[in-house]
Formats: sequence, C-alpha cells, structure tokens
Amino acid sequence: MHKSGFVNILGRPNAGKSTLMNTLVGERMSIITSKPQTTRHRIIGIVSGDDFQFVFSDTPGHIKDPNYAMQKKMNKFIYSSFDDADLILLVIDLKDTYEEDDAFIQVIQKQQMPKIIVLNKMDLLSAEELEQKIEYWKQRMDTHLVLPISALNKVNTTQLLEQITELLPEGPAYYPKDQLTDRPERFFVSEIIREKILEQYKQEIPYSVEIGIESFKETKTKAGEDLTRISALIYVDRKSQKPIIIGHKGSKIKKLGTEARKSIEAFLQTKVFLEMHVKIKDGWRDDDQLLKNFGYQD
Repeated sequence: MHKSGFVNILGRPNAGKSTLMNTLVGERMSIITSKPQTTRHRIIGIVSGDDFQFVFSDTPGHIKDPNYAMQKKMNKFIYSSFDDADLILLVIDLKDTYEEDDAFIQVIQKQQMPKIIVLNKMDLLSAEELEQKIEYWKQRMDTHLVLPISALNKVNTTQLLEQITELLPEGPAYYPKDQLTDRPERFFVSEIIREKILEQYKQEIPYSVEIGIESFKETKTKAGEDLTRISALIYVDRKSQKPIIIGHKGSKIKKLGTEARKSIEAFLQTKVFLEMHVKIKDGWRDDDQLLKNFGYQD
C-alpha cells in the first residue's frame, strides 16, 4: 500500500508555518525570520519513502486587510491551496487570539477535506493553559485532531507525521522520489537574499523589496573548482529607499552581499560570485505585470 497526498499548511503570519514545513521536510525549504509576512509564495517540499509521498505546501500568512495587489495575490495562494489539498494543517500560534467570527477560520471550517489543528509554540504556555487551549479548539472547530507542538524544538512533530500518514489516502507518487521541491535553485537564491534583507534592514524597507535573478551561470574557477556566478537586482518601491539599501559608501549592500553569498554557498554547495544592484520600480507592489514577472501568478 502506497500513501500519498497534498498537505497544505495554513495560518496567520508568524504562526510558525515555515518552521514547521522545514522540520517536516527535513530541509530548509522556506526562509524564516521574526518578521511577519516573510513567506510570499506557495512553496512545495516533498517527503518520500518506499511506501509514501507527502507533498507539503507552505503558504503565505493570511492577511486580513491587504493593502497592495501583492498582498491580495498572496492571499490567493492560500485560497488556491484548498483546490488540491488532501489534508489541511492549520497552524495556530498559541499566543494569538481569534475572534469568534474570524472569516479565515470560517472558510477553513467549511472545507471538506481532513483537518489537523496544530497548536504551535506549546513551550510558551503552562500545562494548565495548554489544556485550556486544546479544549477550546476542540470545541470551536470540527477537526480530526488538535495537536500541540513546538516546530522550533521538534516537539510532537513525529506524532504529527504519524497522524498525517494515517489520514492521507492511498495513491501514487506525484513526483520523482528523489525530488525535494518544485522550485528551481534561482528561486531559493532570491529568497535567501530577501531573507538577509529582512534580517538587516528595519521598518518598511524589507516589505518594499523584491529580488530578481538576472543571471545564474555554473562555471569553473581558474583552479578548476565549481563556481556559480549570480547577478541579482534588488527592486525597491521608492527612490528614497535605494540609498538606504546601499548605505554609506556601499557599506550596507557590501555586508548584505557577504551574508547572502555565505548562505547561498551553503545551499548550493559550491563557491559563489554574487553581484547585486539596486533598481527603483515605483509602485511595483501594485503593478500586475511586474508581480507576474516576480512569480505572483493568479
């Protein structure tokens, strides 16, 4: 018997969806920072064995009142995930509160596929508080399981995988067994650069930035070692943001390039030459054509 299916991970920004995805897949598929709205795209991570294949899907955090076309498209990634889901993991940050008429919860409740409520960050609550939260969500939603976990510390994640195995149907392998994701390497390179921007810059800057990979070439050094040459454009939303990214005499973009290159080398397992430039694209977050170029497909 071979079990397979699409397991789609949903929740609010910063609930721990990406951390959970990376833990379940065993690879670093999604970037993680302490800032909300870190994940912008739907990212697939594939876990395969002789008799199973789980296709996990990390989605952007649901934005209650989107301000830009980009955020509306991010929400569309979430709602499109209902179309192919065999199982939904709703990740709840145990420190968050949800109104009784929360529209997003109501939409999930209406879905017919099996659902597991994953109560994340259980280590932040006392045993008594945790029991109260478990009972609250059992009463609130019609679900197959309410499971407290710590995605960061990998507490109860093995139990979660066991429950996923139990709930998924018999089916074929949808991807080759050695495939980890449906995304190309250059996508993850752009995500790594954006992660470093989220870490190094404050306030609005990280949310006004998108990364375009202009070229990605695998070549050799003079000594015959593998070398990947990457040229990236950092798009900003306003003219005033360009000097902030660059910094005094290029100090900030130099630091950004160094940190990004190190992480890209660890990801690609090869030496990297990284070149970055900043380009101004006023209002890119509301530009449908640019959003399409950046991968925000409907």
